[in-house]
Amino acid sequence: MPMKKITANDPETKSPDIVKENIERLKALFPELITEGPNGAAVNVDVLKQLVGDNTVTDADEKYGLNWHGKRRARQLALTPSTGTLRPCPEESVNWKTTKNLMIEGDNLEVLKLLQKSYAGKVKLIYIDPPYNTGKDFVYPDDFKDNIQNYLELTGQVEGGRKISSNTEASGRFHTDWLNMMYPRLRVARSLLAKSGLMFISIDQNELHNLMALCNEVFGEDNFFAVLTRRAMHTVRNSSKDFNLHADYVLVYGRDKSWFAEDKSRYIRHITDKTANYPFDDGDGRGPYKLDPLYARNYYTPYKYRFVNGIEWQAPEGSYPRYSRENLARMEKKNRIVFGNGEPKAKRYLNEVQEGQPPNTILSPEDVGFNLDGTKDLSSLLKSDKVFTQPKPVKLITYLLELVRDPEAITLDFFAGSGTTAHAVMAQNAADGGNRRYILVQLPEPLDPENKDQEVAADFCDKLGKPRNIAELTKERLRRAGAKVKADNPNWQGDVGFRVFKLDTSNIRAWNPNPENLEAELFAHQDHIVKGRTEADILYELLLKLGLDLCVPIETRTIAGKEVHAVGGGVLMACLAEKITRDAVEALAHGIVAWHKELAPAGDTTCVFRDSAFADDVAKTNLAAILDQHGIANVRSL
Repeated sequence: MPMKKITANDPETKSPDIVKENIERLKALFPELITEGPNGAAVNVDVLKQLVGDNTVTDADEKYGLNWHGKRRARQLALTPSTGTLRPCPEESVNWKTTKNLMIEGDNLEVLKLLQKSYAGKVKLIYIDPPYNTGKDFVYPDDFKDNIQNYLELTGQVEGGRKISSNTEASGRFHTDWLNMMYPRLRVARSLLAKSGLMFISIDQNELHNLMALCNEVFGEDNFFAVLTRRAMHTVRNSSKDFNLHADYVLVYGRDKSWFAEDKSRYIRHITDKTANYPFDDGDGRGPYKLDPLYARNYYTPYKYRFVNGIEWQAPEGSYPRYSRENLARMEKKNRIVFGNGEPKAKRYLNEVQEGQPPNTILSPEDVGFNLDGTKDLSSLLKSDKVFTQPKPVKLITYLLELVRDPEAITLDFFAGSGTTAHAVMAQNAADGGNRRYILVQLPEPLDPENKDQEVAADFCDKLGKPRNIAELTKERLRRAGAKVKADNPNWQGDVGFRVFKLDTSNIRAWNPNPENLEAELFAHQDHIVKGRTEADILYELLLKLGLDLCVPIETRTIAGKEVHAVGGGVLMACLAEKITRDAVEALAHGIVAWHKELAPAGDTTCVFRDSAFADDVAKTNLAAILDQHGIANVRSL
């Protein structure tokens, strides 16, 4: 079997094509709906009308829902595949070889797209605290033609003169810029959620109504759970506004609420220490119990009851029997009535009581803290005040983690900011022995020391000897939070590390020739790996594009003088050496085959080489043939 070369136009070099996947789903349901259009497969609107009935097709001008200028472009932006990659940075990481946590620098929309193949449907909890629409808090590129290029310009890595704007107060009044920023990110993030996953979004009242309408469209109104109200401010100050605004909100949506109906216990906040309230145990195998009166208010009609031992009982005046005569007789027969102090009581067993209660929509400050607590959390770690303005408290995120109640959950925060979510994940793991993982995404937005709102943060970066950007502050918080959690829990051996990746253009150069010097362009494109990229860069792009976890185990061996990598127990094997001669082919191929047999991966294996490494086509063909003869048929070159 010939070795297929991967090019910049192949699906492997892009994030999933959501439009193509949607068309395939429609085709599976209604084959007659798909026709050939000028640009390939298309939906036949006339057939669609016939399938659903013309009377169900809504006039676009009168359709119920949220609409704004730019919505079509924002939707298209969510559907456009990313051609970027994530480059590994072990030197900026903590416990690179063993950690399962990720800290990714980059524009969060592009990063979310790149994570699709590896993490779609696997994230149990998403929490975000996006920029509130105050008129000046968030920055984003105006031109969406090339988001990787925009990101590089925004973060000062290249200069192209493209206008970068903030959400000005004037445009903020119309909500448009904020909605255009949020919509595509929510659309892409939704597909990362597990079926039983939940998304929590912090917001204030300025965009609460729009965010709900937006989420109803993205997640479906049926998947709305609640609006949680949280008192953010510890004290209320007098202001010139009509009302003192001391609360913010957390919207809760699910990927598929029907799953919740099947197992509500997974999302019930449990009362953790109740055994003290059940002090008795007869040793009969039914466990701890407490004693309850046989009477209550407004239950059954009053009656008298004579027990087998001759004691006659009736509810006190003003009260009523808690149980019917029939139930009381059954309880007596099962030895569930205790006689003491002249008054019979019922045994109420702990294992028969609902283990918890649904969470309240009004969040208690004792449970989730104030913004001031978030400031204290961070100040105590960084030994500096005002590096971040009112970061969310760790207690808020640990509360949400307890709601989801999955000790193995992958937690995602793509507006990572100060890194509270990661701190909370580590703290909760230490508290209950869980193995939760986090994925953080943060734009390395530059900090300006001349800006009074950013002066302290920029100065803090200078003291660290780090570049002046927000992502550097996030990483420093993670380092210090991990050390603190370890110090506070010396017997806990959990994961406090993180792998750093940074968004960049793909390692595979696109063919974009200069017609004035075509011969030189052809010669230069013989090796279409971007100059300066390392084997690690290429290897992790392969993980992304093949849908493997970025923390999957990677083993490396030297075979025939070449480094060979086995990823995920042999699901992917890669030799990215720059030169493979004819003489080396047979030893290299048989060495890979032997290692592959030793690993015995459960599924098919993809084997990848650098295309320009082969001395000639004969060497490439011979290697592919040997691998194919031994069961490794999917052999690719870059």
